[in-house]
Amino acid sequence: MPFFVLLPRGKAFVLCSGYFYRYMKVGLFIPCYVDALYPEAGLASYKLLKHLNVDVTYPMNQTCCGQPMANAGFENEAVPLARHFDDIFKGFDYVVAPSASCAAFVRLNYPRLLKKSGRCEASEKTTDICEFLHDVLKVKSLPGRFPHKVSIHNSCHGVRELGLSSPSELAVPRYNKIKDLLALVDGITVTEPERPDECCGFGGMFSIEEPDVSARMGEDKLARHIATGAEYVTGPDSSCLMHLQGVAKRLNKNIKFIHVVQILAAGL
Repeated sequence: MPFFVLLPRGKAFVLCSGYFYRYMKVGLFIPCYVDALYPEAGLASYKLLKHLNVDVTYPMNQTCCGQPMANAGFENEAVPLARHFDDIFKGFDYVVAPSASCAAFVRLNYPRLLKKSGRCEASEKTTDICEFLHDVLKVKSLPGRFPHKVSIHNSCHGVRELGLSSPSELAVPRYNKIKDLLALVDGITVTEPERPDECCGFGGMFSIEEPDVSARMGEDKLARHIATGAEYVTGPDSSCLMHLQGVAKRLNKNIKFIHVVQILAAGL
């Protein structure tokens, strides 16, 4: 028998047999590089949310969140994009993105960028999809099967800004929300590299401004992933995976890369 759970701001949704039904309205935000280079991660996000009976909408007039401009030192150029993002997503209960870095940028930086405008409604309810599945929906089962060994890439924004896993530099109990979700997938073997939350060297503008250092960091990180014996490297940020994939291709290393949501949505 369904029962009601109260959402923040007094709204409610119905929970029945572990699935969320209407009255929780979710806006799906697909970042630029996912849209342009890894659309399969965006499609997997939509399919998985629909499978979980989430009332999800993809606003067609969405665009960049402004992170590239702000990271390059041009914050004023990011403000109109932040305003536009807030306009199109403010009516949703949650905004979900298959990108830890973009979700973190919106949540942590929009309140400051939009301070002069006196409003910022979408920021606090923007989440990475792993965070949403683990903390909000509290998913306990997933439909697919992925009979492969994977190594988790814990990207910097996800670890230290969204708390997707515990930072190794802090004396806190160890946890990993990505690992928890992957454990629900049938047939998978999950591992993590030595130095599990060490940066891969991408860092957005860092890889452009310091290409030699970035490449060396990528080589070191890739070697640690390969040492696990994994067939795939997976994680919540296509940008980090793209960087490591480029390093692997240049070095002729036989390892594959896949966004974590594609594994979670396997079979849909």
